[in-house]
Amino acid sequence: MSQLFSPRSIGPLTLKNRIVIAPMCQYSAIDGVPQPWHVQHIGRLAVSGAGLVIIEATGVEAAGRITPDDTGLWNDEQEAAFAEILRGIRTYSHTPIGVQLGHAGRKASTSAPWKGGRALGPDEGAWQTYGPSALPFRDDWHTPAEMTEADMDRVVAAFEDAARRADRAGFDLVELHAAHGYLLTEFLSPLSNHRADQYGGSPEARMRFPLRVAQALREAWPRTKALGVRFNGSDWVEGGVTLDEVIAFGRALHEMGYDYLHLTSGGNVARAEIPGAEPGYQVRFAEAVKQAVPDAAVMAVGMIFDPQQAEDIVASGQADIIAIARAALDDPNWPHHAAVALGQGEGLPPQYERAGKAHWPGYGR
Repeated sequence: MSQLFSPRSIGPLTLKNRIVIAPMCQYSAIDGVPQPWHVQHIGRLAVSGAGLVIIEATGVEAAGRITPDDTGLWNDEQEAAFAEILRGIRTYSHTPIGVQLGHAGRKASTSAPWKGGRALGPDEGAWQTYGPSALPFRDDWHTPAEMTEADMDRVVAAFEDAARRADRAGFDLVELHAAHGYLLTEFLSPLSNHRADQYGGSPEARMRFPLRVAQALREAWPRTKALGVRFNGSDWVEGGVTLDEVIAFGRALHEMGYDYLHLTSGGNVARAEIPGAEPGYQVRFAEAVKQAVPDAAVMAVGMIFDPQQAEDIVASGQADIIAIARAALDDPNWPHHAAVALGQGEGLPPQYERAGKAHWPGYGR
């Protein structure tokens, strides 16, 4: 029996298999509102055969968007659009659908990758960015305003409001985005957090605001639905977060009642160079957290394309769940194809079953 295709519970939610489609920014929203592109994108992943689909990083406030094209969950129009998408999906798929809630911090107010991936100019609708310290991500990016207590209060309230909107819209799960150099990562890392107050300095102080956000989200999101967090295992730069700090953060979130821990890395420092970014290069972080917090459900991600590699990661106990991203963009039926490769049933929708049987002798006669 394949371990990858065995059920796994994450809090109150039971996944039919261990494959998760990770959040992937589409940069295709208008004023934070998902568009027809999102309908087809999310819809096709909902029939991919994955145990869970998580929608892209979604801003909890306008200032927290990475780009002007990001999805958001801070107003009624955005909430209604997501609710409509989910109602449509529920007519043909029972796949759980989650949303990743985040704030871009100092990496906000930029253009989409295919539009240059650079800081917006004043004539392009640039907005004020925020961070733990007034340190730009790059010299040619916006210098963020160092957050005040009032700014922190506003952001905490925005996460709470977005969680309530996500619940009303019908999402099954929320993932807190504390990775890839966005706001919460910036507080966690000594490379981006140079504060001299209670939110900077020691690892405990740098965790204080991210844990405050996490606690507020835990209280705002129903216990009857799953809640997880994605955070960095490394900055890939000397002097960045240490593995001990990563484990401490994961343990604190687990004890707070988070249902899974999703380990990734990088994105916080522009000069970072990832050594040996080969398939599964981030699994080491998931494994370290799993060993330190064995009761936690731990998710691994990072260039995992081969079904057998995914199977081996789960079977060996390095992680409990596998998240795929680019592989699903290249092949939306990756979970179905992984099932075939591992000797499991395909589980294709009945409308598509003939595709899986097309190679059978005599098919179609």
